[in-house]
Amino acid sequence: MSKLLYIKANPKNDDASRTFRISEQFIKTYKEYNPQDEIITLDLYKEKIHFLTLDDINSIFGPKTDNSKEHPILKYAYQFAEADKYVIAAPMWNLGIPSILKAYIDYITVSGITFKYTEQGAVGLMKGKKAVHIMATGGEYTHGPFSGFEMANRYIKAILTFMGIEVVETIVAERLDIIGEDVEKIVSEATKRAQEVAKTF
Repeated sequence: MSKLLYIKANPKNDDASRTFRISEQFIKTYKEYNPQDEIITLDLYKEKIHFLTLDDINSIFGPKTDNSKEHPILKYAYQFAEADKYVIAAPMWNLGIPSILKAYIDYITVSGITFKYTEQGAVGLMKGKKAVHIMATGGEYTHGPFSGFEMANRYIKAILTFMGIEVVETIVAERLDIIGEDVEKIVSEATKRAQEVAKTF
């Protein structure tokens, strides 16, 4: 049995968010094909993730004890480390990821839990795991003249690879705010792809 951590980063509800419309179908299909797996849904807005304080930083860089898993910040890093698969549903905002998702990443990128330092530098501890990043964008950024501006999926892939997760797949619905585009068709096509990926994830 595998443990899947479903991370949601959007204040909108599932019907209003185009990203969540796709990710929820991914999860539904995944459940159908993996009924024995545990799925943990982590809605970052409901969790009230905040920016790190000085005390939080001291805890992240300080020694870890038997009680560290109960710490209000460190518990997220341990939860992330204990999962086998990850689904990150987050739209592109202003060329990057939502700030609440970056705050969460600061929670979970903890030396000694998700990566470690060695004589050769940093080494990821999340080897053998895999992730899917589901993202909706208003423009077209995965290729074409604006691809150099894309810093959302690029960052997600970089930080997950840093932690040792080498299999990171992206499902994107883009051009959603471009005048004249068939938004429902784009979302539907991305949803179909998400369902196909979910069958073998």
